[in-house]
Amino acid sequence: MSDLPRKAVTRTAKLAALPLGFAGRATWGLGKRIGGKSAEFVARELQERTAEQLFKVLGELKGGAMKFGQALSVFESALPEEVAGPYRAALTKLQEAAPPMPVKTVHGVLEEGLGDGWRELFLEFEDKPAAAASIGQVHRAVWHDGREVAVKVQYPGAGEALLSDLAQLGRFARLLGPLVPGIEVKPLIAELRERVSEELDYALEARAQREHAEVFADDPDVVVPEVVHQAEQVLVTEWMDGIPLAEVIAEGDQEQRDAAGQLLARFLFSGPARTGLLHADPHPGNFRLLPAAGAGGADGPGGWRLGVLDFGTVDRLPGGLPETIGTCLRMTLAGEAETVYGLLRSEGFVKESVALDPEEVLEYLLPIIEPAQADSFVFTRGWLRTQAARIADPRSPAHQLGRQLNLPPSYLLIHRVTLSTIGVLCQLNAEVRLRDELTAWLPGFDPAA
Repeated sequence: MSDLPRKAVTRTAKLAALPLGFAGRATWGLGKRIGGKSAEFVARELQERTAEQLFKVLGELKGGAMKFGQALSVFESALPEEVAGPYRAALTKLQEAAPPMPVKTVHGVLEEGLGDGWRELFLEFEDKPAAAASIGQVHRAVWHDGREVAVKVQYPGAGEALLSDLAQLGRFARLLGPLVPGIEVKPLIAELRERVSEELDYALEARAQREHAEVFADDPDVVVPEVVHQAEQVLVTEWMDGIPLAEVIAEGDQEQRDAAGQLLARFLFSGPARTGLLHADPHPGNFRLLPAAGAGGADGPGGWRLGVLDFGTVDRLPGGLPETIGTCLRMTLAGEAETVYGLLRSEGFVKESVALDPEEVLEYLLPIIEPAQADSFVFTRGWLRTQAARIADPRSPAHQLGRQLNLPPSYLLIHRVTLSTIGVLCQLNAEVRLRDELTAWLPGFDPAA
């Protein structure tokens, strides 16, 4: 029944075409150069063709390939502008769309999950998907009680495809790494593989979404749709309208950008404090900008609220984000090099076998946490590129020091989510009062607490 290219040899061949295609286009570009085309023209054409192939292969395969593409897309802000342009449109497409499953396959999954009479559960059901993701696609429908709903249908064979793709992408990590400087692709792929079983389990997702919906019910800033029904490969939730964050990034006005950025930062830090869960898939396809509920638009920054979707990947943090993070941030801003170094060593960020200069560690950290210093900070692609280049350049002292730091496993997902959120804030070009959110929600950051 599956229409995912499931056979390992087929999927491997498609993924193998990515690095081979890069090399082939470089040869083609050399031919063009010899033929008299300018280097700039050829480079642009090469990048556009590479971006087209990247989306075509990752999108068609869905599974882990598309999951990797979505994770990568939030970091495109770190690319130099001359490279980012052609890749941006191709990568951000992965946040909202992918080639759909045939209708017959969708109906087969619904029949298997909801029973032979599945149609009776709906007053209306749209066969054309409203959105597609890495392991499933979403259909708009009307539940039998009249509620508008989103019906997420899991691709048959999604688990097998996820593991196969990510294993294959792991082999190509070194070749794919240069797409986004400053981001280590291999650990990213390894972490995505570890989350496969959780993401495939719609019962776990439904539970995490219910917990969020209960805590954020009637919240002035954040909206989480209620879970309506859940079966093995089918998840039905209330439908959410609103402006996809990808659209705000592409064409939103500054008020929308700033509101989306402030609300996204608020959700990142308030979510763990209020629910004990960290929403761990912060790409723009999972968020909507909604008008505020209050009269006159009094609620939410600029009269907006943030709609949050897709709770398939969460990190369970019963006490909220670790207090060490907040304390380290506060001590770094205060210039307490020895204290910060001691905390990093005690948490395993500096291994016992490694000796570093505390002042150099402080110099390494300060530019990264610059947004927490000011009353408000404008997140820009330029700022992120500067940080990525500083850490990625082998000649840089920051690069040399960064290689000696360690990321403890318990912080891996927190680290990726934070980086991804910063990537989205830079795509939004949003002015955010980050320090306010840290003071309100991050344990250890507020000295008065």
